[in-house]
Amino acid sequence: MHTFLYVKCNFFVHSHCADSSDSPSPPLSFPTFTMDRPLLRQMSASGCCSYSTLKAWLPILSWLPRYKLKWLQMDLLAGITVGLTTVPQALAYAEVAGLPVQYGLYSAFMGGFIYTLLGTSKDVTLGPTAIMSLLCFSVVGGQPHRAVLLTLLCGLIQAVMALLRLGFLLDFISFPVIKGFTCAAAVTIGFGQVKNILGLKDVPHQFFLEVYYTFYKIPEARIGDVVLGLLCLAVLVMLMFMKMGLGSEDVPPCSRLARKLVWAVATMRNALVVVAASLVAFSWDAYGHHVFTITGKTSQGLPPFRPPPTSDTMANGTVVSFGEIVEDFGGGLAVIPIMGLLESIAIAKAFASQNDYRIDANQELLAIGVTNIMGSFVSAYPVTGSFGRTAVNSQTGVCSPAGGIVTSVIVLLSLEFLMPVFYYIPKACLAAVIICAVAPMVDYHVVANMWRIRKLDLLPFVVTFLMSFWQVQYGIIAGVAVSGAMLLYNMARPQIKVSDHGVLVMELSSGLSFPATEHLSHIIHTQALQVSLPRSVVLDCHHVSVIDYTVISELRDLLRQFKLRDVQLVFSRLQPSVLEVLLAADLQGLRHTDSVEAALQMEGSCLNRTTEKTQENLGNLWNR
Repeated sequence: MHTFLYVKCNFFVHSHCADSSDSPSPPLSFPTFTMDRPLLRQMSASGCCSYSTLKAWLPILSWLPRYKLKWLQMDLLAGITVGLTTVPQALAYAEVAGLPVQYGLYSAFMGGFIYTLLGTSKDVTLGPTAIMSLLCFSVVGGQPHRAVLLTLLCGLIQAVMALLRLGFLLDFISFPVIKGFTCAAAVTIGFGQVKNILGLKDVPHQFFLEVYYTFYKIPEARIGDVVLGLLCLAVLVMLMFMKMGLGSEDVPPCSRLARKLVWAVATMRNALVVVAASLVAFSWDAYGHHVFTITGKTSQGLPPFRPPPTSDTMANGTVVSFGEIVEDFGGGLAVIPIMGLLESIAIAKAFASQNDYRIDANQELLAIGVTNIMGSFVSAYPVTGSFGRTAVNSQTGVCSPAGGIVTSVIVLLSLEFLMPVFYYIPKACLAAVIICAVAPMVDYHVVANMWRIRKLDLLPFVVTFLMSFWQVQYGIIAGVAVSGAMLLYNMARPQIKVSDHGVLVMELSSGLSFPATEHLSHIIHTQALQVSLPRSVVLDCHHVSVIDYTVISELRDLLRQFKLRDVQLVFSRLQPSVLEVLLAADLQGLRHTDSVEAALQMEGSCLNRTTEKTQENLGNLWNR
């Protein structure tokens, strides 16, 4: 008799990627195969050098042999569209990170090449994001050399996590913590751009000081920046709502053409607004009217490919060693890699579910880690998946990760040929782009949902949200600590449902582990053993799947206490694995049944016999 292993992995399914023939093309997938146990052992022995293992580490080998010419058209269109979105956003996010704007572009092109080789999602685009830029600034304070070294260290941590299959650790960061952090980050980033809308200078970056000095310096606002920034904001918001209100595609041909035109303009709104604002700034500057705060001179050309610096030199000539820099990074060296992984994997899972394919979380970790490692050699700061650009990629109809190559090429062309043009980009315009990008991250609906579903989940949300305004990494650490404390409390204080059926029936609502033993023992003692007439107890263990030595010790003591008081402790509905452990422990007086009813009948018989014996003893005394 053979045991068969059936494996089927659907990969890159999308409605835009079907052939024009009547029968849709089959999804690009790994081969379906079966194997018996001897063959499986044989493959395991040589698994390290098999083609299947190679495909697992290089997912491009799974989809590239089946790549179709029709998909090239969709990938080119998606890559160009995302590229036109990436360039202005990368410039803007470099401002959030406190770095020269070219560092945003340095960080935006490596992900497209690496993810095409290693990624398992057709939609995800890697690059600079608002959250990672904020985290980077909070750790390195806008120092380019340290930002590049941080990228290398983050990449190494992420790659090692992938190789050790540690992706499950991300599951311990709860949804309320993530939402609290993203909402606080959106507020911090958005308000941080108000000073650029107003054209203010010398405003501190610490949030509370930033709020104070922004309002304090409002009289110094520059009219040109205010007018241009508000105009850019209005245009971006208008185009965004126009795209949201396009409705169904089932319209007449003439309307369909207009709909596609509106969709294209709205999708490329960031690039169009930046270009238009730059032309306005150039026109005023050409006539000698410097009414806008502009980006200024940037480094032209591709970044040199070189190892990241392992030391730093201060303005006074003091050399800071590698160890001192790592010490300065502090907790950020743990927070940034983990938040980068969380953001990217959450995005990948969301779009995989939407477009009907699956991702490999550990392979995603590897792709992000290798991207950051290689990015550090081209002066990039830490990157992750971008929700906004991934949404554009998916909506444009990308069919494979190859679209990321097109996006990366556009970024490289911008670095090589367009850097002099970026001189005239107004900072107010980039601020408008950032504000519109982070505004949807303020999800106030989630607060109402948590209040309606489980109010206690608001505690880690609020703690993370408030603490993130002080220091971003402190907010995440505090939120995780609160979530962990709530999780441990639930383990140590499981709900115990007690009902009276002549004997007490106690049903554990969750598992039983060593933190919960004291709580269970206290309930049993107070309700069964320490009352005037001790009572028997039926312990319903249907939900108990694991038991440990601490629990065994406590149960041994409880059984002894019950025997001394001439009452019974009966276990019912034990899982086979738990029963095996209890039997191996050789507990004296252990009694168990397959159901609560059987336990009640057993105790009823014992109770009747006890009553009869008591009556007999009383009769003997009366006769005497």
